[in-house]
Parts: sequence; structure tokens; C-alpha cells
Amino acid sequence: MKQPGRQSPLSLDAATFRSLGHRLVDQLADFLESLPERPVTHDALPSAVRAALDLEGPLPEQGTAPGPLLESTAQLLFDHSLFNAHPRFFGYITAPPAPIGILGDFLAAAVNPNVGAWILSPAATEIESQTVRWIAELIGYAVDCGGLMVSGGNMANLVCFWAARAARADWNIREAGVTAAGGRRLRAYCSAETHTWIQKAADLAGLGTSSIRWVPTRADLGMDVGALRRAIETDVAAGDLPFLVIGTAGSVSTGAVDPLREIGAICKEHGAWFHVDGAYGGFAAASPDAPPDLRGLGDADSVAVDPHKWLYAPLEAGCALVRDPERLRAAFSYHPPYYHFEERATNYVDYGPQNSRGFRALKVWLALRHVGAAGYRRMISEDMRLSRALAEAVRRTPELECVTQDLSITTFRYVPADLRASVGDEAVERHLDALNRELLDRLQRGGEAFVSNAVIRGRYVLRACIVNFHTSLEDVEAVPAIAVRLGRTVDAQLRPADQTNLSR
Repeated sequence: MKQPGRQSPLSLDAATFRSLGHRLVDQLADFLESLPERPVTHDALPSAVRAALDLEGPLPEQGTAPGPLLESTAQLLFDHSLFNAHPRFFGYITAPPAPIGILGDFLAAAVNPNVGAWILSPAATEIESQTVRWIAELIGYAVDCGGLMVSGGNMANLVCFWAARAARADWNIREAGVTAAGGRRLRAYCSAETHTWIQKAADLAGLGTSSIRWVPTRADLGMDVGALRRAIETDVAAGDLPFLVIGTAGSVSTGAVDPLREIGAICKEHGAWFHVDGAYGGFAAASPDAPPDLRGLGDADSVAVDPHKWLYAPLEAGCALVRDPERLRAAFSYHPPYYHFEERATNYVDYGPQNSRGFRALKVWLALRHVGAAGYRRMISEDMRLSRALAEAVRRTPELECVTQDLSITTFRYVPADLRASVGDEAVERHLDALNRELLDRLQRGGEAFVSNAVIRGRYVLRACIVNFHTSLEDVEAVPAIAVRLGRTVDAQLRPADQTNLSR
């Protein structure tokens, strides 16, 4: 006779679990279907959100029935969130979640493997290994590389930074540290457009942010390789060790791509590790419309990419790729290689900083199988074409100035018609910066379309990034009219009362 199992407050019988799951999926399907009719976000103060969610109370002593709890929580999230799956979400570089990825996270959570050790996660470990190889193949990188899934771009770049530090220091830096007697000062080089992860990496690795050499950019915001060469030669002459050069494959502000092949050649000449930060733009290498400079990505010693950006995976999903897998073990492992049934098995604890690791790869692996490489090439190319269409729509609008367009990022600003002739004047530029700051605030709070900002050559601009398979041509062509309507209102309110026309 079957004995009754343990009854705990968290347990749900199969029928109840099935009922709750079906109801939640129905709610989510209705929500996703309704997104285009919803505002991108709601204009609410933090205190109002806390009050609506009843977040000021103490920890409840007694529990709540799971059905009403799930249903009410879903509705609260629908009512008080910003929706990066909305077709008019153009902010930052956050993609809508692929539906199969949503279900993949559900499945991964149910199996709940710890993908730090093969014995704890045999299927999950092998799926992650294949996902890493497929990502490398998609972007034209070596498929026999090493790599692992991480939380996002910052962590992917940090993993590669630590691998480079261990590989290029000419002493045992892991044992003796960065201040070892006789140790040379390590130098890292990157363009002025590089994301702030580099400061975190230099800080956490013990090098200090002063170890970074910020290389100027060209007019197109790509790295000036002549300036890079001069900086390296100066540091070598001073006795420093140039250990790492970072090329950017799609800057966060504008989508600019550094001259990767030229950077790679300089790295080979000086023995420096060549890393590509492709967290945003790396996946564009899969598209036939990719900038030629992206082809140099394949020359790198390591690459960081973010599947939760241009592979549309639900957060979190970053990926660090390293050409020589043993460089990861050399940077992170304190164990000998692991063998299982006489076959070498992967323990991801030895390839990165985490011991306990979730099954991030499943949602990416499922999506890659769902649409294939051709599906991703099509979607990424469409995003870039829509960004170019937005730039053209901005150029056709007399009160908007298109500043840049690269990959799937368009930057622009509102310039009142009577100030066009005075652009560059110091007082006018101050007014335009203030105007566009306030315009951004109203765009973000208004819910019609959500953009972010950038500062380009000292000018404050609006920034629209499209990594969104829901976005259509109609959505991008609506942006200029919204920006102009709100811009006129803001300009009228900000224009000094005694100086209604700054162009005079």
C-alpha cells in the first residue's frame, strides 16, 4: 500500500498545479495579445507603485491561496510595468522575450538543474555546450571555442577580461596578485565609446581604473587605430605590459563598430589579447547587411554577446566566447579536469566565477531550434532596415535633426524651425540640450513611444534602438510626429520670456 508523502505548505498536487498553470498561461497569452493597444509604460511615482502593490506591510504570518495570489500578481505586473515587448519600445537595448523562450524558462525552472557540475546537470550541461557552439557559428566565430552562459553583457565581458589577465600577465597573477614583486603594470586599451563594464572589470580585477587607456575615436565614432598604436608604444617604452585591447562591435550609444581587423593586427604585433565587446552588435555579424568591420570579430581571442538582446531571449542570457577553452580553465579552475565514464566532462564551475548556475541556455537553444539561423538573419536584418527607415523619416521632418544611424540605432534631436540656422551657437546649444532632456522625460512618461538618450560630441540627443521583432514600419514612422508634437510644447514652455527667438 502506497504510503502518504510529506505534506508541506509549498506542495501542490498535480491537478492544482495543472489548473494554476493553464490559468496563468491564458492570462499571459491575453496580455501579450493586448500589448500593442497598451501604453508602453505608465506615468507613476515609485511611491504610487509601492502603494498599488501593497509593499509597505510586514511579512505575512499566514499564507495565501495560490490561485488568487498568482492571478492578482499577474494583473499588478501588467498594470505597473514598462513593456519592452511593446512594438514602440525603442529604449536601451532590451528585446521582447521570444514566446518559446518564456516557455523554456518555465521548463528550465521545473527541472531546476544546477549547471555548475556535469553530474548535477548532464542534459543541461550538454545543451549549454551546444548553445555556445551554435552562437559562435551564427556570428562567424570558431565553433571549437570555449564559452559559457552568464547573466548578461557585463558579466560576459568580465569573464573574458579575467581570462585575458591570466593569459597575458608574464607572472602567475592568480597566485601572486597584480602587485607581485617585479610584476609589470598591466594596461587595457579601449575607445572612448566603450561601455562602463571596463571600469568595473579593471576595478574588480585589482588593476584599478587608471590602468585603462581611453583611445580617441574617428569622426564615425570608431576607434582611431593610429592613436591605439601610439598609446601601446608609449606604454611599452615605459615598461608597462599591454595585455588587452577591446574592440566594440556596436557601441551602446550609437551602434558604432570599431575597425576590428586593424585592431586585431595590432594585437598580434604586440602580443596583446584581442577582445570584442559584441554584447549588442555581435549578432549583427549574422546578417548579410552587417558592416564590413564586423567580419573582424572572428579574429578575436574572446567575444562577449548577449542573447537577451538580439536573439530576443528572456532575461537573463549573456554569453562569453573564448577561442581557446583552456584559457577559461586557466583563469577560473582550481580542480583537475573531470572525467565521467572515461570521457572528459564539462564542469562549468571551472569555466567562470559561479558555482551555482541556472539553466540559462535552454531558452536560447529552443529559440535557435525554433527559427534556425535563417530566421535570426531575417529578424536582425529587419531591425536594421527599420532603423534606417526611422532615420529617413527623421530626415524628412524639418524640426528633427538626424545625428547618427548605425546597426539598429538612430539618434536624433528636436530643433525648432527658427533655431535651425543658429545650431552651434553656445546659447542655442544650451537651450537644445535642455529642450531634448525635457522632451525625453515626457516621451518616457507619456507611454506613446519609449526612447532613451545619448550624448554625442557634447550634444544631448534622443536615441531609438530597435531589437524588437514586434516593431513594424508603421511604429517607427509614428515616432517623428510624436517627438515634434511634444517638442513644440516643451520648447514653448522653456523658451525664455524675454528671448522668444534665440536665433536673433
